[in-house]
Amino acid sequence: MDNVLLKDPFDSEKHKREKRLYAALVPDEVFIGSHFERRFVTSFGKVWENLMAIIGKSALGFAETDYHISGEIPQGCLQRIQETLDSLEHTTREKDTERVRPSWDAELAYVTAGSGTLVNTTVISDVFVSSARTAPGMSFEFKAPQPNSDQTKVTKEKIFKLHCMRPKPVKAAYFALPYNPYGERKDYNWTFPMRWFDMRNDPCVLMGEELWDMVGGHGTGDMIFGVVDRLGKHYRQRIREEYLRTG
Repeated sequence: MDNVLLKDPFDSEKHKREKRLYAALVPDEVFIGSHFERRFVTSFGKVWENLMAIIGKSALGFAETDYHISGEIPQGCLQRIQETLDSLEHTTREKDTERVRPSWDAELAYVTAGSGTLVNTTVISDVFVSSARTAPGMSFEFKAPQPNSDQTKVTKEKIFKLHCMRPKPVKAAYFALPYNPYGERKDYNWTFPMRWFDMRNDPCVLMGEELWDMVGGHGTGDMIFGVVDRLGKHYRQRIREEYLRTG
């Protein structure tokens, strides 16, 4: 609020100078909203990761965002990871209109069976939580509930690498969606990540309440979104009155 009201408020005259066509055709009120949205989204860029770190530290004792996990991976595992990702990305030779469908258990068994020269590798976990700094913990790769294909591919590669490190540095690694815009997991239907994961069934995919409950215990997800809803009533009214001036 301080940013959009005082430090960087919407400047109607500047807007008209910089975007003359838009300003001539569209009321300022539309761009006042987008001005707020851009600054809001930027400031909340890692809000879910930070929230998970707070919950993880409280519930388990240790949690950190952008956590560096280093280890050695056999060259054969790295080759199998790339092969698996390529097969999911490209069409099959037999039927150009069909793609290989993701199958987590089979893929994981295949990539971890690789061997060869050990290669030093580092993965930066969005959030790492554990009961102690020296104990195997859990890694969470956070993405928006409707991620694009490239983001999801990178996430799957990171999860594969964590499973292939010798010795294995985590007991579990997850593709984490903070909430599910489709309601039930069985109804999730955003097509881009479904190229890489079976979003409705893969055990390495967590979304909504099941994600938060995994770390904080049963009911954590309901508690979080209940607090968000209560805070929202206050801030929505403040934004209407102080920024939009609609009362």
